[in-house]
Amino acid sequence: QVQLLESGGGLLQPGGSLRLSCAASGSFFSIVAMGWYRQAPGKQRELVALIYERTSPNYSDSVKGRFTISRDNAKNTVDLQMNSLKPEDTAVYSCYALVRLASDSNIRRQFWGQGTQVTVSS
Repeated sequence: QVQLLESGGGLLQPGGSLRLSCAASGSFFSIVAMGWYRQAPGKQRELVALIYERTSPNYSDSVKGRFTISRDNAKNTVDLQMNSLKPEDTAVYSCYALVRLASDSNIRRQFWGQGTQVTVSS
């Protein structure tokens, strides 16, 4: 009953920048955390960045200093600003949310969006 819709992916050259956005909709009591995963062809899905409501964000070591995650709790959105992009950043990026259910706020569930393609190539 929770949908995550991503936008902002695209094709660009190394050194460029992109901003990914995600909006959560549907039925939930609250969103505990939001973040971004990515998966490259033939590789395991990895957590890129994660942010809770009242704490500093966490980042994968491979993107620290280049990516910035931000969250608007009132709008139920999360963004990922990606700078100095490298070919190894090429992947499908999926929005992630950990929510408390509307039917029972004591129950947590994880959701992922369908993903948006980011391709970095010269």
